[in-house]
This record gives sequence, C-alpha cells and structure tokens, in this order.
Amino acid sequence: MFDDGLLDDTDALRRAEPGLRNLAEGGSRVRREAVSAAEPLLAAVARLAETPPRAIVAAGPDSRLLRAVLEPVCPVPFVAWPGAGLPGWAGALDLVVVLVPDGADPATAAGVAEAVRRGCQLVVATPEDSLVGRHVPGRYSTLLPTTTGDQLATATVMLDLLDRLGLGPDTDPEVVASALDDVAVACGPHRDLAVNPAKLLASGIAETSPLLWGGTVLAARAARRVAESLRRATGRAALAADAEHLLPVLAQAPRTDVFADPFADEAAELRPSLVILDDGSPDPVVGETRDRLRAQAEATGVRIEQVTTEADGDVARYAALLATGTFAAQYLQLGLAGS
Repeated sequence: MFDDGLLDDTDALRRAEPGLRNLAEGGSRVRREAVSAAEPLLAAVARLAETPPRAIVAAGPDSRLLRAVLEPVCPVPFVAWPGAGLPGWAGALDLVVVLVPDGADPATAAGVAEAVRRGCQLVVATPEDSLVGRHVPGRYSTLLPTTTGDQLATATVMLDLLDRLGLGPDTDPEVVASALDDVAVACGPHRDLAVNPAKLLASGIAETSPLLWGGTVLAARAARRVAESLRRATGRAALAADAEHLLPVLAQAPRTDVFADPFADEAAELRPSLVILDDGSPDPVVGETRDRLRAQAEATGVRIEQVTTEADGDVARYAALLATGTFAAQYLQLGLAGS
C-alpha cells in the first residue's frame, strides 16, 4: 500500500534526497552546458550561416529527441538516424548533428568518423576527451563540449545552435533552465502534499496502472519518458500511447467496487488511471482528442490526473512536463517504500 504520509516525512525525504537533488539540478545542468559550448557554438553559427544545408541528419541513439522537436518546424528535409552509420545519400551538402552525452558509444563514434570522411557539415555535442569526441576533428566539424551527461541539457545546446541558424524552434537555454527551476521549486521535497503537483500526482496514481497521453509530438515523448520513470521506480506497469490505443483500455476498465477491502484484495489487478500531459497546445485536434479521452475515462469511473505547464516555448514546456512527471516517480517510489 502507498503511504502518502511518507511524502512529507523528514526522515523519509532525507533518504530520497540524492534522487530529488539530481532532479532539482536540471536547470543548473542546462546553464553549465550552455556556458561550456558558448564559444564553439558561435564559431559553428558563423561557419554554417552562409550556406543552408540540403538536409539535416540527426545521428546516433539520442536523435529521437531532436526528431520530436524538429520534424514539425524544420524548413529543410530532416532525418533521424538512430542506428549505426549514416544514410547512403548524406554528403557535403548536408548537416549531420549528433548528441552523445556520455561520449562512449563505439557505433556513434564510427558514424561521426564516417561523416568526417564524407565531408559532411558536422556538429557533435559530447565530452571533448571521450571516444566520440576524439573522432570529431575535421575541416567541416565542430565539437560542442559537454560536461554533465544530461541528455536534455545536451539537446538544448544543439537546439540553440539550430535556432540561431533558422533551422529549429526558438530555444533559449536560459528559458529552459528557468522552466526546470520553476518545477524544482513547485515539486521540491519541502513543499507539502497539498500544494505540490508531483506529490499530488504520485498520490493520485499510486494504486493504479497509469495510462499516459500527450497530444503533441513533444508531450507524447514526455509521456513515454515519464512512463519509463514510473516503471523503473515501482516495477509496475505504466503505458504511454496514442489515444486510439488508450481508448479501448479505458472502455474495458472494470467498475470500481466501493465495498472492496484493499487489504484483503492486495493481489487484485490495479485499475487504470489516465494521466494527461498538457503542454497548452491550441491545436483543435489535440483538444478534441483530450476531450474524448476524458469522456471515456469518466464513463468508466477512471481517475484522471493532468500535468500542465506555463513555460515559454516548446522545448521549455517539454522539459517542465518531463521534470514534473519524473519528480512524481520519485515520490511514488518513496511512498511505496514503506509497504
């Protein structure tokens, strides 16, 4: 059973402090990466600004975040290439961008070396002395040195570069960092359950199998990442999916038995809950889909939780939703630790 009293218990919070502190430092990591990469980023902008690329290739296993951000707005063809190597057509007219927060992936290092060999315009965000970093030097290459190992902070630096080149959405690292700071304050351990959105979310989904949905590409990615955090924290099922996959699950949810004894029925299957990650998209299709999910959940008595943000910009809103959900996973783990 979930003990929500542990979420405001000083001793319990002290035990959870390392994980919570790591989350609270998200804004600081974004600022550190922005400062570390400032000079080479300006040099890359100067080198690339005169000749727009034919296409952008985001290479390596961390390319999916760039894909979620860039696909809806990139003015040139964009390809995410998470596997080894590069597309066969990539060459000197194309810009290859690579995120490798830890710099240790041999397959990505080989892909970077291939981009250098083909004469691609290349920008790599990775630690300078890493395996990948050692393969970056070349006539058309720029290394953005990173230090934190944080995927979001590394991606923010790269998106800042693409923004300055007119190839991506507005991305100001300080705005992203401030959004993460705001979440850290709102969801901090010493902010009590009654006014803490992450603790409230953890308490709301504690005795359920959460179904997570985000209406935009970035909100959907945040939902998947939060679901991963919930699974790691609890060992329980947590599903993030599109509406057409969630609606049948909601429709088949068993009715709540108000007379059930939660202690006698501990082994019973957990009912679903619906968690909506709302980034404030004005798209009417997103709003209509959200209303359909809500209506179906209400029809079968499924609990509904909503995570919102007022951050400025797509990347900052994504960061805020992800951070709030990850804080909730930490609190959920804490509340279940006493059972």
